Amino acid sequence: MFKHILVPTDGSQLSTDTVKRAIGFAQEAKAKITFFYAKPDYPIALYGEGALIDPTTPDQFAEMAEKQSKEILEACEVLAKGAGVACDSVTETSDIPWEAIVKAAGKTECDLIFMASHGRRGLSGFVLGSETQRVLTHSKIPVLVYR
Repeated sequence: MFKHILVPTDGSQLSTDTVKRAIGFAQEAKAKITFFYAKPDYPIALYGEGALIDPTTPDQFAEMAEKQSKEILEACEVLAKGAGVACDSVTETSDIPWEAIVKAAGKTECDLIFMASHGRRGLSGFVLGSETQRVLTHSKIPVLVYR
C-alpha cells in the first residue's frame, strides 16, 4: 500500500524508537524510507541595552547544525540498511519543523509520514500544540503516529 515513507527524526530516544518501528513497517510493506531532520535556524540576536551576546557566528551555528544533522541521519541510515530497507535522507533549515516535514514529504513524493507522537519540544510544545498535531492538521498525505 505505502511505497515511500517520510520519517522525521530529531535524535531523541523516542524518535530513535520511532525510526526502528518505521524500519520494521517499511520491511513489511516493502517500502523505501526517506529520513528527515529539520535543522534549527540561527537565533535572531537581541539588540539594544542588555542584549545577550552569543559568540557563535551564523556560519559556526550552521556548521554545528549540519554536523548534528549528518550524525542523526547517518545513524538512521545505518539501522535501515542493516535491516535491508532502501533509504535516503534529507534535511532543511527551519525553525518550524512541522512545516518543513510537510514540505519535505511533498518534495520527496512520499505517500506516508511515520512520526513519533511528540519530540523534545518541552512545555512549550505541550502548550502550543505538538509538531505532530500540526503535521496531522496540515498534511495532505496519511500520517502514522507511533506512541
